[in-house]
Amino acid sequence: MRTFHCDKCGQQVFFENTRCENCGGMLGYQPEHRAISTFEPVEGGLWRSLNQANEGMLYKQCRNYAEQDVCNWMLGAQEHSELCASCQLTHVIPALTSPKNHLFWQRLEAAKRRLLYSLWDLQLQPTPKADDPQQGLAFEFLEDLPNGPRVLTGHANGVITLNIAEADPATRERVREQMHEPYRTLLGHFRHESGHYYFDRLITGTPWEEKFRALFGDERQDYAESLNRHYEQGPPADWALNYISAYATMHPWEDWAETWAHFLHMFDTLDTAFACGMMLKPRKPQEPEMAITTPPTRNTAFDDMLSDWFALSYVLNSLNRSVGMPDPYPFTLSTPVIDKLRFVHEVVFAYKQAAVA
Repeated sequence: MRTFHCDKCGQQVFFENTRCENCGGMLGYQPEHRAISTFEPVEGGLWRSLNQANEGMLYKQCRNYAEQDVCNWMLGAQEHSELCASCQLTHVIPALTSPKNHLFWQRLEAAKRRLLYSLWDLQLQPTPKADDPQQGLAFEFLEDLPNGPRVLTGHANGVITLNIAEADPATRERVREQMHEPYRTLLGHFRHESGHYYFDRLITGTPWEEKFRALFGDERQDYAESLNRHYEQGPPADWALNYISAYATMHPWEDWAETWAHFLHMFDTLDTAFACGMMLKPRKPQEPEMAITTPPTRNTAFDDMLSDWFALSYVLNSLNRSVGMPDPYPFTLSTPVIDKLRFVHEVVFAYKQAAVA
């Protein structure tokens, strides 16, 4: 994630901000530029950007920004849609009959926008399912209803469904402990489920299939049987030798989705470290050092990315322990897992290079 500043006063602002805390300027995100800009109102409910790069152009707030306060993205004034590129992907929202549901919807949209930021940077911008029913992407945010079926978070045919209960930190932590997971986040859910979507887009029916099966296994094995076996027998005792998580052992599709999510986790964190100018120069030569000289979006060398990641995660864990907090990176990467992450990196950057060619 890049760093952002108010165009009016220069104050540092953040991706989710709607107002500059220093000058009160209205902020909006422009996905086409991947930039937060400061806006001032003009006639007709439109807005003028104070960013010189947008001189002479007028904008409007996403309807979910102007009316619901669950978004902060902007559109060009000439756009036919009233919804931004992010909100167009959401097909179903929870019933807004309670403040709780509105808050959950807001949290879900914020996490989704974080995912989309990374996908845009990697030239993986998804097409809305409304525009492409076969290849497009859509999100549905559903809740468990009395006497109704339980909503399962998952992906099917380009539709990612999330149970809005995941937006409740107390519920999410309880499930995390029950599932014996090292961490559980909304953003992690979005990254994981997007992995299933992009498996269909990037792997299925492509020359990558053979190498995928050599690393992850044959995805043609029965998914329902694998699911039942996983929940009846649990993961193998030595799962950490070959998988990024216990859940990844369930089926090659889940192994891919977990690895994909982990790649995005690493990519976005390193991108933020680069944008902040973060460097690590340890006092002792045997400790890991880090100097990210190239944005992760431009660095095609996976080994460089991995070396920076080891250094950064070491320091992040050490800092958290100093203030009595759990490790933000509670993982150990085995050689087979690194090989899988390298494969995801190869697939993504091959697609990215083809997209910009």
